[in-house]
Amino acid sequence: RLPVPKLEDTIGRYLNAQKPLLNDDQFRKTEELAHRFEKGIGKELHEQLVTQDSQNKHTSYITGPWFDMYLKAREPVVLNFNAFMSFNPDPKSEYNDQLIRATNMTVSAIRFMKTFRAGYLEPEVFHLNPEKSDTQIFKKIIRFVPSSLSWFGAYMVNAYPLDMSQYFRLFNSTRLPKLDRDELYTDEKAKHLLVLRNGNFYIFDVIDRDGNMLKPSEIQAHLKYILSDNSPAPAFPLGYLSSENRDTWALLRKNLLDNGNEEALQKVDSAVFCLSLDDFPIKDFVHLSHTMLHGDGANRWYDKSFNLIIAKDGTAGLNFEHSWGDGVAVLRFQNEVFKDSTTAPAISPESQPASVDSSRAVQKLDFKLNDALKAGITKAKQKFDASVEALSINMIQFREGGKDLLKQKKVSPDAVAQLAFQMGFLRQYNQTVATYESCSTAAFKHGRTETIRPASIHTKKCSEAFVREPSKHSTEELQKLIVECSKYHGRLTKEAAMGQGFDRHLFGLRYLALSKGTALPDFYQDQAYTRLNHNIISTSTLVSPAVQLGGFGPVVSDGFGVGYQVHDDWIGCNVSSYPTRNGKEFLQCIYKSLEDIFNVLKGKKISS
Repeated sequence: RLPVPKLEDTIGRYLNAQKPLLNDDQFRKTEELAHRFEKGIGKELHEQLVTQDSQNKHTSYITGPWFDMYLKAREPVVLNFNAFMSFNPDPKSEYNDQLIRATNMTVSAIRFMKTFRAGYLEPEVFHLNPEKSDTQIFKKIIRFVPSSLSWFGAYMVNAYPLDMSQYFRLFNSTRLPKLDRDELYTDEKAKHLLVLRNGNFYIFDVIDRDGNMLKPSEIQAHLKYILSDNSPAPAFPLGYLSSENRDTWALLRKNLLDNGNEEALQKVDSAVFCLSLDDFPIKDFVHLSHTMLHGDGANRWYDKSFNLIIAKDGTAGLNFEHSWGDGVAVLRFQNEVFKDSTTAPAISPESQPASVDSSRAVQKLDFKLNDALKAGITKAKQKFDASVEALSINMIQFREGGKDLLKQKKVSPDAVAQLAFQMGFLRQYNQTVATYESCSTAAFKHGRTETIRPASIHTKKCSEAFVREPSKHSTEELQKLIVECSKYHGRLTKEAAMGQGFDRHLFGLRYLALSKGTALPDFYQDQAYTRLNHNIISTSTLVSPAVQLGGFGPVVSDGFGVGYQVHDDWIGCNVSSYPTRNGKEFLQCIYKSLEDIFNVLKGKKISS
């Protein structure tokens, strides 16, 4: 179970995170408020939280508040919450044809779903010592240990089974817009796939009456039929509605239902997943990021648990809604679909589609729109276009080293990437700001995420030495500062992964105070608390053989959304931003910081 940290630990960690962001006077005020909270109302709330948690052993203390946080948010899901991960191309280039790849990935996705539902999907396990635990013999032995004890057997060899309670929401699921708080909806009985092309909605069954998957050649035939349909794009594409403010969308949805679209919407909501087929090829990585993060708004249904997007040239990616689950579940799905569709593809370039009557099997959904709905779609499109117009995405590839060299120098690759972001921001804006790195707590029952706070007194000291006065320090001194940052970042990461961060705990206590209808404690009304939770640099990382790159929008209007990957011999980084910030310049500053850090680690002097 996810532990509730001790209150004094949480307050200590909170103050450590505040230190680099405040001057002495501000810090003294925040420290006083924090200690008052710890001894007074905070203590009461903490005791209530612990009691509540012990009465709800089937879940974790963060589950309810976290779902609420996502589902009560009224901002559009696109750019604000949905993230994307793009697939690497199929190593066999002739398999990157749009129809072939769409067929193979759809088949692999359904295979994954069927395996999962039958209880045969291999459990997700984090192996700290894979030589011992990630072996056939261990798997054979652990299989016969009763589940009440098997986790302990795994723990003995440093293997940690991860929570998989989110996985069922991958399929047949959607987020329904409702006034004040959305709802998650899942209908596992539905057997059809939703396909979007050119803003048109199509459905066809991919599972037959006996629960078996349709033949791949039939799926290929139906997709070919959709790809060759010459229907014009709708004058009022429904997809835009899923990009609206949630209350606005909830009212428009009610209008849709009242206007005779209940059956069509039911088909959209219950579909196994949404396959979006785009009619253009991908130009470059920036175009890829824009396409997968938001696209044109007409050919997506942002409320589905995920959209599998396949461009004209076979480039593929996932855009996923975030309330139902986190990156871990989506990444496992993506890894399996990539592996299965590339190593055991259902069809080949030589395969012929089945001779079936697709015009009967495939149904194009028609929506009845009144003037209010048409006006609603037009307005949604205008808002969507304006948001997307304001978003910039930039990227760099740092080719002068990566994980291998950093490990050889005994520093944490993740710590170095995060240090470069701190150094880069200091170089560009001459300040240290609230920074967020997400860390999975899936090692616990119903765990979600915890925050790592990469901006510390160590990164601040190190960044100032590098940016402001490199000539005053010897290379050895600078190396020492990097090592200090690495050690501290390693500690924060370990604490977060073990459920010992401070963000979720404080969030849970605040949620409890608000739910009791009591006045919000002064601690939470402190400007410093608000500032710490205004995450100007929001970061997330993942590296996988299936993933080319991933990204998300800034979480605040004056922020950066930083997706990064530390590979064996290079580091990739893509940054999203709005006009108040210059993402291109930020990346140049990050690049210079990485160059300096690597040079110092190699024992070279750096130029200012």
